[in-house]
Parts: sequence; structure tokens; C-alpha cells
Amino acid sequence: MTRSGIHDYALPPAYSGMRIGLYGGSFNPAHAGHRHVAVTALRRLQLDRIWCLVTPGNPLKDITELPSLETRLKRTADVMDHPRIDVTGVETTANTRFTAESLDWIAAKTMGVHLVWIMGADNLKQFHKWQRWEDILQKVPVAIIDRPGYSLAPLSAIAARSYNWARLPSHEEGKLATAPCPAWSFLYGPRSELSSTALRQSAKANHPI
Repeated sequence: MTRSGIHDYALPPAYSGMRIGLYGGSFNPAHAGHRHVAVTALRRLQLDRIWCLVTPGNPLKDITELPSLETRLKRTADVMDHPRIDVTGVETTANTRFTAESLDWIAAKTMGVHLVWIMGADNLKQFHKWQRWEDILQKVPVAIIDRPGYSLAPLSAIAARSYNWARLPSHEEGKLATAPCPAWSFLYGPRSELSSTALRQSAKANHPI
């Protein structure tokens, strides 16, 4: 397979000892910025694979105009276009709504696999609003990828301040996948200016970016 594969509503294959990054989101729409986050995490965290978990709907966002899951799965796979990135809507099969619930379900079915939760720095600002956010930190290492305008988020976010002692320095980010929890790392570096919100607004205004 020379590009990202769609695994519909199933978990991609995995075996004990693998290091897998879980990158969740609505991907509405998926764009090059999402790919930048995934590829950055894949390389710098020394992961074997990235699983893009395309959610049926984010509980913190308005989903009234959300395109179908099938549409978003296909576009996400087209954008990712990488042999070590898998795309799945498995949360539909798991019948989970919140990230903590999805992680419980995935962990139970991937015994022996080293999981890392991956998210952009824009999500860190509101991470403390996620259901059972502290449970997430206690169960899987978390990688925060730098995003434009959010480089100071680790210093000001409630979650970051509360768990500042569990933050791995940048020179140890390759150890995050196997680090005892709680553990998190902020990956500074080149950033993508693209955002799903801007793309949606541009599409509505018929002004393509």
C-alpha cells in the first residue's frame, strides 16, 4: 500500500510492541495542516504508525453541518497519503462519544501496544474541558504539536500547568511512547498555517484558499 488506507469502522491491524499514535478529530475538512501534525508525530516520536480516528462528531463542536463520516474518511485518506498512516471511523463501532471512552475501548483491544494521544496545540487550551481529561493523561502519553498562535499554550493552559511536572523535555520526545503515565511533550518546530475553520469559511464565501 503506497498511501493511507481506510479501515472503515474497524481497528487497523496491530501487534504487541508497536508504537502507535492516535490522532483524533472531526477532520472537517482534512487538510495539509493535519498531515503535518501526523507526519511530525510519526517521525519525532519514533512511532510505527499513526491512526487517524475520524470522529462521528465532536461533543464540543456544532455538528449540524458536519459532512458524512464516509466523506470525511475518504478526504482524510486522500490528504494523509502516507504508507504508515491509517484512517478509521472505529468510534462508530465502539459506540463511544468521548475521547476517554474511545481510549478505554482501543486499549482493551490492543494489549501490549504502546499508544500515544496526539493533538494540536490549539486543543491543549481547552483540554481541561474534555470529559475525564485527567484519566486520559493517566492512561496514555500525550503529544502536543505546535500550531500557529498557540506556542505559549503549554505555559498557560490549565492542563499543562496542572501536569507541568510530567512534561518530557524536547530531547526526550522519542521516549514518550513508552514513558510511564502521566507523561506529555510539546513538539516545537515548523508549523502549518492552515485550519479547518478557515477552509470552511472560505468555502462558504466561495473564496478558495
